[in-house]
Amino acid sequence: MSTTSQPAVTRANDAARLAADQVHSGPVSDTFSSFASFTARSSGRPSTFVVSCVLIVVWAVTGPMFHYSDTWQLVINTGTTIVTFLMVFLIQNTQNRDGAAIQAKLDELIRAHQDARNAYMGIEKLPEAKLEALREHCADGVKNEA
Repeated sequence: MSTTSQPAVTRANDAARLAADQVHSGPVSDTFSSFASFTARSSGRPSTFVVSCVLIVVWAVTGPMFHYSDTWQLVINTGTTIVTFLMVFLIQNTQNRDGAAIQAKLDELIRAHQDARNAYMGIEKLPEAKLEALREHCADGVKNEA
């Protein structure tokens, strides 16, 4: 790694750490992250799927008892809507953390590899137009090597 790029790498690392600390600090954020991780792990288990299927079967079996009333239908509609709505936020939180962890690992690999271009560190924060220009530049490099 060249010595001229070292200050830029250090500044990028420091800026990323500061931004992450500001966004993801405090007991509420920590509690939510823990809850989101637990829920994501739990919702992906086969037992959770079986429990969900059993609940649907129980709901369907109770249909004749309630004469397939509007209230009977409203129970399942409301329940699934609420669960879906809340799961969107929990899954997004989990994906955000996973994406940030992967990005940090990739940045570390770029930083540690002698031949890597440090200019690619932190590009996930660039506007879409600049990202597209970098993709085209990389694609042109591959075409020229072939």
